Amino acid sequence: MTASARPSIAVVDYGIGNLHSAHKAIVRVGGDASLTADPAVIDAAAAVVLPGVGAFGACMTALRDAGLERPVLDAVASGRPFLGICVGMQMLFSSSEETPGCPGLDVIGGRVRWLTGDVKRPQMQWNRVTPTDPDDPMFAGLGDRPWCYFVHSLHGVPDDPAAVAATCEYGGTLNAAFRSGNVFATQFHPEKSSTAGLRLLANFVDGIGVPDPAAATSAAR
Repeated sequence: MTASARPSIAVVDYGIGNLHSAHKAIVRVGGDASLTADPAVIDAAAAVVLPGVGAFGACMTALRDAGLERPVLDAVASGRPFLGICVGMQMLFSSSEETPGCPGLDVIGGRVRWLTGDVKRPQMQWNRVTPTDPDDPMFAGLGDRPWCYFVHSLHGVPDDPAAVAATCEYGGTLNAAFRSGNVFATQFHPEKSSTAGLRLLANFVDGIGVPDPAAATSAAR
């Protein structure tokens, strides 16, 4: 595929988070990605990525102050492939215990909750990820229970357990990735997860333009 034929990917630039590392990793695996704060570019892109690092409330405030909440929600509702990373994943939930009173994007119904039990917070380490559906195309070629890199003190707990796409073990079972229609989101950092993470990003890029008749309907609910 030539560069001009590659579908465009908008990496949402709201001025906070792991924007550059996520962008560079997507470019490395062949994605025609651009960092952008332009709603028109996000609207025209074939796929959208929402990264994030730091606190839930700070990221949500930055997104809203940049005028990018509506373009992000419109991208989800359009049925285009959408990837959330780390706090970008958490922002897709309805709310977070980290910042009570600050609403999330409510794309995935549920709440982001603190890690509990006798564990160190944050989990800052490599950990093995177990997909709930081994045939999920985002995990194609990653091998059995791939090692991925985590930095987090909270994890998403969806209202619908079927939204959980992968788990890991850290003082108990934690939710590590999510799927809701055209939306896929990871608590771990694929851009920092070596071969497995780059393969996951390559799967995302390769899946752009592959039709999913149920995606738009599911995302719009």
